[in-house]
Amino acid sequence: MDIKKIYADGTAEEEFFKLVEKRSGETDKKVTAVVSEIIENVKQNGDSAVKAYTEKFDGKMPQYYEVPRDVINDALTEADQDFVNAMLNSIANVTDFHQKQKSRSFIDPKENGVVLGQRVRGLERVGLYVPGGTAAYPSSVIMNAVPAKIAGVKEIIMVTPPLKDGTPNKDILVAAALCGVDRIFLSGGAQAIAALAYGTEEIPKVDKIVGPGNIFVATAKKLLYGTVDIDMIAGPSEILVIADDSADPVYVAADLMSQAEHDKLASAILVTTSEKLADEVIKEIERQTAPLERREIIESSLTNYGAILICSTREEACDIANRLAPEHLEVLFENPMEYIGRLDNVGSLFLGSYAPEPLGDYYAGPNHVLPTSGTARFFSPLGVNSFEKRSSFIYYTEQALSEAKDDIVLFANKEGLTAHANAIKVRFPEYFNM
Repeated sequence: MDIKKIYADGTAEEEFFKLVEKRSGETDKKVTAVVSEIIENVKQNGDSAVKAYTEKFDGKMPQYYEVPRDVINDALTEADQDFVNAMLNSIANVTDFHQKQKSRSFIDPKENGVVLGQRVRGLERVGLYVPGGTAAYPSSVIMNAVPAKIAGVKEIIMVTPPLKDGTPNKDILVAAALCGVDRIFLSGGAQAIAALAYGTEEIPKVDKIVGPGNIFVATAKKLLYGTVDIDMIAGPSEILVIADDSADPVYVAADLMSQAEHDKLASAILVTTSEKLADEVIKEIERQTAPLERREIIESSLTNYGAILICSTREEACDIANRLAPEHLEVLFENPMEYIGRLDNVGSLFLGSYAPEPLGDYYAGPNHVLPTSGTARFFSPLGVNSFEKRSSFIYYTEQALSEAKDDIVLFANKEGLTAHANAIKVRFPEYFNM
């Protein structure tokens, strides 16, 4: 493994940044063509198309298409109690954090009789995609379902691919039961996304699709956006650690590898003011990688998309962080809380030596569904408002509209929309007597 060491001077690091940004790549035309065909087939043929793709891609038809409620209950009953308790603790933390995000409806009556307001409510039905097999993440169920429930979503439909033996992943069933998921279908890939977007005879049509997936799932979500809402287009995972000489190289190395193990395209970067720390972290990575199960993935990720950048000041490190807009950002400075207001472009911020990134993945409370590939410049983490919709309402009295009419007519005429102006004028005959 050969992780890059770069002396940041404003230009030396830019070539590496461009390499990292290319990981998301342009849309793969072959994948897009395959996914487009799948979407059209599901749109036309519904469940029969979904089941045919399941058999083709997953090897066999599952024991059941929709997971029966008693199977879900049995999974919960038979689950390891320590793991259930861990999930319940996580759910409690995630619930507590997200409760504070709820938007409020309001009504704003004016003295002249005008009444304005906003009505907020949850979406009717949401689809949750959960990867299955070896890449099964019950934590993703928690992070998607809990805020949806808090927002007031009436029904959550989960789709997840079956295991090779045609059964569902039991950890996912347990998480779904604990989070109040309403129905679960054993289907994965682009076909499951299309089924949620259009609805089939058995899978209900949803208003929004959330949850991670492979390139076929991500492409399907992208192509179907507009037919259905989606959470975001997620790219490869990434972590940026900014650190001074007070940081422990053992912790820094471990935290970099915690993201590098996700995927060979994952990016793990250290920006530090200390060359001594940089050298110690390189040694620690070599030492800690040796016994890890996903060593090959970690080494590939760190070699191709990892780097250690050495800069002069903490301020410069913060500038680099804002330039990269990382999904996860750890601040291992001597006084990390001082930098909250300085770091504007970040999905989730981890402050200090005892807030490693996995704390956010599983437990602390903030959502782990985060913007990637620099989109933290303008996107936000998944949250309660991701599952809400808003409507405004307006009531005017005749007198109040009379006082506003001339301004509105002027606006309409300036824009050449004379029918707009007419809709105001017909309510006030004096316009026609002038």
